[in-house]
Amino acid sequence: MFQLKGYQQRAVDVLQSFLTKCLDNDVEKAYRLALEEQELPEFEYRDYGFGQVPYVCLRIPTGGGKTVLGSYAIDIASKSLLDTENPIALWLVPSITIREQTVEALKKPSHPYRQKLDEAFKRQVLVLDIDEVTQIRPQDLENKAIVIVSTLANLRVTDTLGRKIYAYHENFEPHFAKIPANHPSMYRLEKVSENDVQENGLSTSEVGKIKFSFANLLAVHRPILIVDEAHNARTALTFETLQRVHPAAIVELTATPNTSKENGSNVIFHVSAAELKAEEMIKLPIMLTEHQNWEDAIQDAVITRNKLAIDAQKDQDYIRPIALFQAENKNGEVTVEKLKTHLIEQLKIDEEKIAVATGNQRELDGLDLFSPSCKIEYIITIEALKEGWDCPFAYVFCSVKQVSSSKDAEQLLGRVLRMPYAKRRLIEDLNRAYAHLSTSKFSKAAQELTDKLIAMGFEEMEVAAFLRETTSSIHNPNQQDLFGDNGDSAPVKPAQKSVVVETETIPDLSSLSDEEKNQITMSHDTTTDTMVVKVTGEVSSNIENALSKHVKNGKNTTAFKQNIRIHNQSLDAEKAPSEKGISFGSLPYLCMQDQGELDLIESEVFLHAHGWNLMNYPAELKNFSLHETNNSFSIDIDGQEVTYGISKQQNVITFNQGFLGVTEQDLVGWLDRELKQPDIVQSQLIAFLSRIVKRLLQQPNMTLTALVRNKFPFARAVRDLIKLYRKQAQRSAYQEALFSDDSNACLSDQFMYEFNPSRYPARPPYYSGKYKFQKHYFPQGMIEDLKARGEEYECAKTIDSLPEVKHWIRNLVRRDQASFWLPLAHSKFYPDFVCELEDGRMLVVEYKGEAYVSNDDSAEKRSVGDLWAKLSGGKCLFIMAVEKDNDGRDVRQQIINLIKK
Repeated sequence: MFQLKGYQQRAVDVLQSFLTKCLDNDVEKAYRLALEEQELPEFEYRDYGFGQVPYVCLRIPTGGGKTVLGSYAIDIASKSLLDTENPIALWLVPSITIREQTVEALKKPSHPYRQKLDEAFKRQVLVLDIDEVTQIRPQDLENKAIVIVSTLANLRVTDTLGRKIYAYHENFEPHFAKIPANHPSMYRLEKVSENDVQENGLSTSEVGKIKFSFANLLAVHRPILIVDEAHNARTALTFETLQRVHPAAIVELTATPNTSKENGSNVIFHVSAAELKAEEMIKLPIMLTEHQNWEDAIQDAVITRNKLAIDAQKDQDYIRPIALFQAENKNGEVTVEKLKTHLIEQLKIDEEKIAVATGNQRELDGLDLFSPSCKIEYIITIEALKEGWDCPFAYVFCSVKQVSSSKDAEQLLGRVLRMPYAKRRLIEDLNRAYAHLSTSKFSKAAQELTDKLIAMGFEEMEVAAFLRETTSSIHNPNQQDLFGDNGDSAPVKPAQKSVVVETETIPDLSSLSDEEKNQITMSHDTTTDTMVVKVTGEVSSNIENALSKHVKNGKNTTAFKQNIRIHNQSLDAEKAPSEKGISFGSLPYLCMQDQGELDLIESEVFLHAHGWNLMNYPAELKNFSLHETNNSFSIDIDGQEVTYGISKQQNVITFNQGFLGVTEQDLVGWLDRELKQPDIVQSQLIAFLSRIVKRLLQQPNMTLTALVRNKFPFARAVRDLIKLYRKQAQRSAYQEALFSDDSNACLSDQFMYEFNPSRYPARPPYYSGKYKFQKHYFPQGMIEDLKARGEEYECAKTIDSLPEVKHWIRNLVRRDQASFWLPLAHSKFYPDFVCELEDGRMLVVEYKGEAYVSNDDSAEKRSVGDLWAKLSGGKCLFIMAVEKDNDGRDVRQQIINLIKK
């Protein structure tokens, strides 16, 4: 079974939490609560006319494997929101090519998309292309999960006449035959019109009756919509189109969601490119080399590929680095034929190592690029390669035309980002992607490539940190050895960073200082009759203001300012200790001995060590009552009444039949499959569930049919009860494991957290204040979730100013293997700041505002932090800092007092 990456699992968990909250809250509140759970800023929720239909977006950058989440979304929406095992899902994609590939993947038993669906729906899955929907039978809708794949264009029309999806089709008649006249779906179904009569040869008596169309079939059963590449689906017509099929939930998948106020997506989960890098999904940084002519660009691309090929021979996995060349069309200078001839005749590349992939020449068809017997090392194309084309062996992207002139550059660049085998390579050069671009203007290509990366889901700061400009190494004579089998090239030197702007007139620089003027060089471009202004080094606000008044074409001012921001952030990134190869101290995790084995202290570990047994708890739902007339039932859990909605699925299809053959054992078996828990032995769970069902059925007016009809909310209630019991067990085990006289908690060199210079998967919002931190280990612009004001910000400034502090880090929260944490009874504690002191000790700082300093959560964190520091024997320090402590000391005095003890 396909194993999700950490960020993918978090996306699944967030979506499930949100959809579950939609059962008890309006959608807008559920969205707000889901953001609060992730400690994200609050954003406006837009319903776009869908009312209480959940409509959210998962944002995953290019190379992050977002599409697989579509299968998980279908499972989650079915079980957490719709209470059904037989959903119908409409999977919308942007093009026919992707439609064909998605259908193929979903139909293939070995593909991760299909594996997830088979596991979720007990292999009762029917996948259809939009052209195959007439094959659906009424019994399929009752017994299977159905997934239909279509392009959005198939649905998106103003006039539905003549479109197959909206057309009358007699094959659909059996689906509508048993729908009663008062069924809730009747109001939303399209009726037969005079035009339908003429188009389908129907009797005029059919006018006004339900149209037997696939769109109406969807409207009856209220599908789950999966919208892939959703940034292409944000228009009024799109919203109107989706409303026609009356979806039950809409989940968008995209790298670049629309963020406009009018049509912006409701992003509920966001992954940064840095997280993909940390999860070893993509190659970063991107090493960019600009060339003044196309011949140099091609030669350096070949040199780079050959150098990587030598490195790849030392890797434990088979890798054959491939270079992708983007040629110009037949009207351009460097056509496919000219580029191929240059590779063969000038650079002596064997023709059998070159493949051409264009509309007319499809030399990749039928080739297995992963096979060691495949000889292809160079691929030439004009536009994007076949959509969905995926070969992580692609390492080098070379374009001989202006990058900005083609959107295909985004797709081609995306191809070289994917990491072979989704695993970091031992040789550092194999963890990077390479771009060689031919440009007529210095630094122009870098600015254009920046736009492409942002369009692929990168943040501005990530572009600054992960796009490395290098000088052309074409003149290094040692590199010629790379065409043979001996010698390594000299390392590529970083270019002197500069930024370029085109102005319509000669800028007035009189307000600048002499030092600022010396940063600027200008030349006249006779082809465009513009001034080309190059600024080397950091661009001050004075320089920015002086140049922005003269930017060519006033509407380019915004892009100019973006380029300045990224340029300055890039300079800041280079100054960071992590970029200079300076190491940062490591931190020990809390451990314990369990049956002679040393292990990390996590809730699962101490639960197991202290005998978590579900049968030690009452197998009953207290004060359970079922009121079907009110569409709800309530359960008293631990003195707090929780209300669960009666299943609304009977409003979608007939749901009151077929239960006569269901037994208690059948219901218990279903609950066992639905509620299986990794920390509960199956025999315990089955016994526990059997007792709950038996006791409920002993209550007056409680029937097995009622429980089966509402088995999903019933299962949620039991899951919540088990969760409550687990928390009680965790609390007891936690106290015994850490704070009892018999505690064997310890620290060990076997379990250390190391802050890897190449792994800091921060995500927005980033720190954007004017104060420049001098000691943050990672680039300042990537400090996560630190506002430019407030007590926590002042605490960070204090830490940064202490002479005893060598470097510090803004610790990330819930970032899998890229965060330092300490165990809590029910979760993990991620302290705010980690500091390496000049004397080699490590200091961990948690800041608490006055409103939170005395609550139970803070007390638990303080206790485990103090224990951790005590067990370190003085090597590690912990402080929960407050604005003023009981002795009247401020944050600076509190930290200094601890350091000097």
